[in-house]
Amino acid sequence: MPEGIHLTSMSELLTFEEIVQVVRTAAELGIRHVKLTGGEPLLRRSLPTLVQMLKNIEGIEQVTLTTNGILLKEHLPALLKAGLDAVNISLDSTDRDTFRKITGFDRLDVVLAAIDAACASGIRTKINAVSLNLGEEAIWNLIDLAKDRPLDVRFIEMMPIGHGKDFPVYSHTKMLEQFRERYPDLTADKAMHGFGPAVYYHIPGYQGSIGLISAIHGKFCDKCNRIRLTSTGFLKGCLCYNTGADLREILRANEAENEKRRHLTETMEAAIYAKPRAHCFESAEDVTERATMNEIGG
Repeated sequence: MPEGIHLTSMSELLTFEEIVQVVRTAAELGIRHVKLTGGEPLLRRSLPTLVQMLKNIEGIEQVTLTTNGILLKEHLPALLKAGLDAVNISLDSTDRDTFRKITGFDRLDVVLAAIDAACASGIRTKINAVSLNLGEEAIWNLIDLAKDRPLDVRFIEMMPIGHGKDFPVYSHTKMLEQFRERYPDLTADKAMHGFGPAVYYHIPGYQGSIGLISAIHGKFCDKCNRIRLTSTGFLKGCLCYNTGADLREILRANEAENEKRRHLTETMEAAIYAKPRAHCFESAEDVTERATMNEIGG
């Protein structure tokens, strides 16, 4: 966790019922997939209940979760029972000291146990690793998680948002060259792995695949199909900008329910159509978002 984070009171957070209202409206507008992220979503009490509520919404086909893995193993049975379709586990290093320096806690064994539990359960599992310049050995160790496990390891280019502005971008163009040098039989993996922007590759003999999410050196804005709802009810069309719509104000307005539904639908539709054409991460000074990723929903 970053030091000095702003803690938000429960009264400012959307309730499960308010989240369901937003997602039900999203489903009516054609959205089919929901990902719960954070911060750390499993800190939210009774999260499996929310998963089940979202799965029961007509039109929603998949509900997935991104987590740091610390609480995953203990909540996994309830999440599976609720109908969770897939899990992404954030892990930037398999080295104990590096993990502790990045996260502030010596909990690597807990995360690795959660990864094994997820794989054993049969749920679709992915590892999300921010591309950091920790040396090639660190990259190979992460990739080796996919050797004997049915999971995908995805590397995400550092984006200049929040604390990300303090780190250099580790180019995925360079990383892919490193992949090809070490794994000369590397092949493009055209199988369907999900609904996001990752480009996948497969190493012969490995159970899983390797993915690259290259926001800087593989700009995919023309294919971006996502909107983002913060925990406090702000709907964002792009991580890069602070524009969007305050849905919490609508959800808590003192007006008739049918009028509230109409207002919510019109506002969400307008925000979706106003989604920016592209981010400007290559010009960090033009990024207008000032919140950190744990506030936005990483």
